[in-house]
Amino acid sequence: MTDKKIRVFATADIGSKAIDLLRERGYEVEVYPDTEPPPHSLIIEKVSSGVDALITTLRDKIDEEVFTAGAATLRVVAQCAVGFDDIDRAAANRYGIPFTNTADVLTEATAEFALFMMGAVSRKLYSSEKLVEENRWGSWHPSHPFLGDEVTGKTIAVIGAGRIGWAFAKKCIGLDVDLFLCSRESGVRGQKSEVRSQESEVFLEFADREMQLRFEAGFSRRRCWISFASFEEAIARADYVSLHVPLLMPDQSDHPTFHLMNDEAFNLMKPTAYLINTSRGAVLDERALYTALIENRLAGAALDVFEQEPLPADSPLRDTRLRDRIRLFHHFASGTRETRLSPNPQIGMAGRTVQAVIDVIEGNYDGDPRRMPYVVNKEAFNLA
Repeated sequence: MTDKKIRVFATADIGSKAIDLLRERGYEVEVYPDTEPPPHSLIIEKVSSGVDALITTLRDKIDEEVFTAGAATLRVVAQCAVGFDDIDRAAANRYGIPFTNTADVLTEATAEFALFMMGAVSRKLYSSEKLVEENRWGSWHPSHPFLGDEVTGKTIAVIGAGRIGWAFAKKCIGLDVDLFLCSRESGVRGQKSEVRSQESEVFLEFADREMQLRFEAGFSRRRCWISFASFEEAIARADYVSLHVPLLMPDQSDHPTFHLMNDEAFNLMKPTAYLINTSRGAVLDERALYTALIENRLAGAALDVFEQEPLPADSPLRDTRLRDRIRLFHHFASGTRETRLSPNPQIGMAGRTVQAVIDVIEGNYDGDPRRMPYVVNKEAFNLA
C-alpha cells in the first residue's frame, strides 16, 4: 500500500458493515446517499476526479464514456450483482480495467425465491389474500371462488442448468416432481447435444439417486425421474418452466437467449403450464407472454425481472385481466439480509463486492486479474 489514499465511489449503499471493511483499511469511500441511482453524469464526474475503484449496481450504465473518464486512474469496477448487462465489456477490455460480479453467493436465495414464486402463482396465494383482505370470503365451497394447481407430482423444466438452476432443481425434488434439465450442453433451441460436462452428469446421477432413496423410504408415492432434454422437448412436456439462463444477445453468442421465450416457445407449452423467470427480463418477450396469457395459451406466470425496470406503468403485464394469473415482483429474488448485506464474501453480495475491490487494489493473487475469483473479464489480461 502507498501513502496515497485509495478512493472509492459507491453508487449505492451496499451495506455499512461491508463498506466499513474498506474504511478500516484506510480507503476513502464516498457512498451515493439516495435510493435512486445517481445520474450518469455524476458517475463520470466521480471517475474523472480520480477514483481508484467504482462500486456499482445493475441500475448503473457503465459504458465507454465511463471507462474513458477513468482511463488514467480507475483500477476496478466492482458490481454488486451477479449480472453485468450494464457494463460495456469491450470498453473495459480496451482500457484494461477489470470488472467483477457476485456470482454464487445469491444462488440459494434466488433458487428458493423461484420455488416460492412457483407456489404462489400456482396455488393462487395472492387471490386468497385479497379475498380475505377485502372481506369477500363467504361460506366454504369445494370449488368456489377458485382453485389452484398442486405442484407436487408435476413436471418441471429447468431452463439453464447452471448453479442457480441446479439449486432450484434440488429444492424441487422434495415436492416429488419429475425434472427436465436444459442447458447449452443438453440442447439449445433447435438442436440437441449428446455431450455434457462431467459436472452435469454427476449432478444428474446424485439427483436421481436422491429420488430413488425417497421412493424406497416411502417419502414418495412413485419413483420420480430427472433427465436432460432439448429446449423444445422440455417446455412442451413441462407443467412449470423456470428460467435460469444468462442474457446473451445475438451478437454475443452462437446460442443467444434474448427473447428465448417468444411466441413460438409459448405455442409449444401446455395451456395449463406456468412460466417462472428469475434470470433476466429480456430472456422473454413480454408482449408475447401477455398475448399467450390473454388468449389462455398459458395458465400463469411469475416474474421477478423485466425488460425495463422498474416495470413501466403502461406495461401490458399490468392488465387487470391478468391479476389472478400473473405475479410480478421487484427484482427481489436475492433480497435477503444474508445475501444482500453480509460482509462475509462467502455469504453476501456486499462482502464479495468489497473483497473484489481489495483483491485488485492490493494486488492479491500476485496481482493477476486472471486468478482473481470475482473478475469477470479475465480475457483482457491474457499474456501476449
